[in-house]
Amino acid sequence: MSADRILVLDEGTTSTRAMVYDPAGALLHVAQAPIAQHYPQDGWVEQDAEEIFSASLACLREAVEAAGGATRILALGIANQRETVVAWDRATGHPLCRAIVWQDRRTAPDCAALKAAGHEPAVQERTGLLLDPYFSASKMGWILRHVPEARAAGERLALGTVDAWLVWKLTGGLHVTDAANASRTALFALDGQGWDRGLCDLFGVPAAALPEVVGNAGPIGTLSPEWLGAPIPICGMAGDQQAATIGQGCLAPGQGKATFGTGAFVLVNTGAARPRSGNRLLGTVLAEVGGLRTYALEGSIFVAGSLIKWLRDGLGLLSSAEQSEALARSVPDSGGVTILPALSGLGAPHWRPDVRGVIAGLTQASTRAHIARAALEAMAHQCHDLAAAFAADGAPWTLLRIDGGMSGNDWLAQDLADVLAIRLERPADIETTARGAAMLAAVGAGFYSDLAAACAMLPPVEHFVPRMAEEARATRLGSWRKLLAQNLS
Repeated sequence: MSADRILVLDEGTTSTRAMVYDPAGALLHVAQAPIAQHYPQDGWVEQDAEEIFSASLACLREAVEAAGGATRILALGIANQRETVVAWDRATGHPLCRAIVWQDRRTAPDCAALKAAGHEPAVQERTGLLLDPYFSASKMGWILRHVPEARAAGERLALGTVDAWLVWKLTGGLHVTDAANASRTALFALDGQGWDRGLCDLFGVPAAALPEVVGNAGPIGTLSPEWLGAPIPICGMAGDQQAATIGQGCLAPGQGKATFGTGAFVLVNTGAARPRSGNRLLGTVLAEVGGLRTYALEGSIFVAGSLIKWLRDGLGLLSSAEQSEALARSVPDSGGVTILPALSGLGAPHWRPDVRGVIAGLTQASTRAHIARAALEAMAHQCHDLAAAFAADGAPWTLLRIDGGMSGNDWLAQDLADVLAIRLERPADIETTARGAAMLAAVGAGFYSDLAAACAMLPPVEHFVPRMAEEARATRLGSWRKLLAQNLS
């Protein structure tokens, strides 16, 4: 049989998955495994890089077997959780410490010190990013200062985001990342071709430890045959949010999507124009294909699905994440309850790592249904703040494509349309991150000539249109703004 399957490794924050597509876009198999998160101190979030690799490899093996063997695989595409940092020893291939997850806030004092020293305007101008613990650079600097094994490794030290770690392990030592992932580190100039030495010096990161930056589609590397039984080519790679934007077909300037997973992320394609924000949004590389780089403007919300997970696992208010929809529908409103979901600080457009979560408006009449509904309502409230920032930057939303695990909640999708007062589109397959990685791999393997042609892999969509009365919308947003003002002062 000929090689006619696209294999995707989608390594996310709470789980890793391997998926098999045919070149027309049909999803043939999904293998999934959880990834544990560790919270050793307040604001710290860590993962075991070895667990990330072993769980990913197990999923890949299951998916390849379901596909009929490695000889059926045309190419592999990789998506990953972006800003999470891994440090390892090139000689042994072993991690030197736990991976520091993108949600981790331990470097907030370091970022505050750099801000106080006046560095943020230059960092934003060169990278499109702000000085925040979210991005990889301060995490890498922290590792160099606080992990003796990393300092002692010297020239053996390798640093990278999770994509670089996975490629290193799968290929037997190739140290690369793609332009989209590189643009999330705060060490890569948006219009640059490699690591920015000045930024590396600012954060105390040795450029020699960083991976080579390559394009998002094309011959990136080849898997060692020992892992899956054949030398499968890696032909596509991107950070999860960039991959989801491609997987939603947002290939023209002005087209945008919102992904609701652990966090929520809105990206709007800005084409070849390097994005600049006056409203604390981010500029990022969307993709570099065939030597042509496209950009996006991004708004990052740190807490979305993780709030529902906390209600389930931390408070025991839900037996499953899916139960939140039924509870939200069981009451006519939130009963005056409003939630500020700052479990990991606030992201765009506020950028306040110091703010903590709040549940306000509780009375003796409040029930878990009111709290669950308020938690879902908080998604639309945060997105409304982002919409205002995008509009002020000249990129108003007239249509938004939604995806990610939370978007499968019909109540949430309708509430977003109502509060944002715009039409929403949701694809039949909401896991667009993996689909975008499959599209990149299909282009990189030469099956499609470009991403526009690869849109043949996209599924049909359904629509949600606003139907909330203006008075009800104003009341909701008024309560949200009051709570926000009380906690941002």
